[in-house]
Amino acid sequence: MDIFLISENQVRQSSEIPVALPLKGFLWIDATHEEVAADPEAWRNAITRATGTQIYDPHLTDALNPNHPSYFDSTQDYGMVVFRRLMLNGSAGTPPAADNRVATTGAKSDAPSADMTGADTSKRRIPAALSKLSTQPVTFLIMEHALITVHERYSRTIDAVRTRLLEHCNTSEKSPHPARLPISPEDLLLRLINAMVDQYLDLRQPLTTQLDRWQRALLDPRRPFKDWMALLDARIELRKLVNLCEEQHDAMQELRDYFVDLNEGIEISRASDLLLVRINDVMEHITRVLNHARRLESSIESAVQIHFSAVAHRTNEVMRTLTVITALFMPLTLITGIFGMNFEVMPLLKNALGFWLTMGSMALVIVIMLVFFQRRRYLESQALDRR
Repeated sequence: MDIFLISENQVRQSSEIPVALPLKGFLWIDATHEEVAADPEAWRNAITRATGTQIYDPHLTDALNPNHPSYFDSTQDYGMVVFRRLMLNGSAGTPPAADNRVATTGAKSDAPSADMTGADTSKRRIPAALSKLSTQPVTFLIMEHALITVHERYSRTIDAVRTRLLEHCNTSEKSPHPARLPISPEDLLLRLINAMVDQYLDLRQPLTTQLDRWQRALLDPRRPFKDWMALLDARIELRKLVNLCEEQHDAMQELRDYFVDLNEGIEISRASDLLLVRINDVMEHITRVLNHARRLESSIESAVQIHFSAVAHRTNEVMRTLTVITALFMPLTLITGIFGMNFEVMPLLKNALGFWLTMGSMALVIVIMLVFFQRRRYLESQALDRR
């Protein structure tokens, strides 16, 4: 557990929860699920002694629930935000050093390695870009002079903010370019959430690249598309992302209303106005991710429809060719059938030129039919169709 006392130009770190709130600045108490779950009552009592605020049992249970959706709730003393962040490569409990490899501990990812081929078709295979959509909840408790965060271990966003604060602890106050510190628990909350949302924005390019690859494979006439399960899994993952963004947007909307209600009847200060600007920016980022996920989902459906349309078109081309061949041979079959009748007296039957006259008439019928089909545009090639 990390405890930071953040004031206007100073950051101090402590290993123990203080017994009272500071006169200036605010507290940031950061804990993991394991630390809280080890003794929830003792942890809650320590928070109560430090902040004078009692955390309710349902909210404590929600903070320890690994499957809790993005959500906002408030009481007279504090507000609670649950925000689902991206996991490291879809694996829980993975240290930051393992960002570039698949973890072997914690929750297992269904994503295959980059060189995996289509031989392993018995298992669900989710592309690497989509396997990163696994999420975990981070719980924020916003109090008047304290921000409390509860999350799984190895959160990149929280680790990055913690590192910057530690660097500020070791930086001289006379530094020419000091980092601007958060001025309130709400400011720190929005900085953390904004950084988490930016991770979702970074997924847009790999997701788009993967969808473009599938669209080319679906429309490639040289090889049939067989990776239908991966495409179905991708659509399922995108639907999860859409639902996740909708929950996040609703939670941020309720948080914004909570901030507005807190300042109701009070003259709006520049700091309060800045908070509303920040939360509107976070909501706009979430909306961008949501719209992009919906566009990708729609693109998958459109690509599948185009695929089946292309297959139907190729089938029609084959059937048209076979129909033309059948139509050409029908009069020839009629002629050969007539001359194959068992009559003793038939025209041209005993004529020395009868065979060649029959073959010539058959060739003439074919030429006439080809000219007729050409004028009726039955024999136009695909190249001419593209023009």
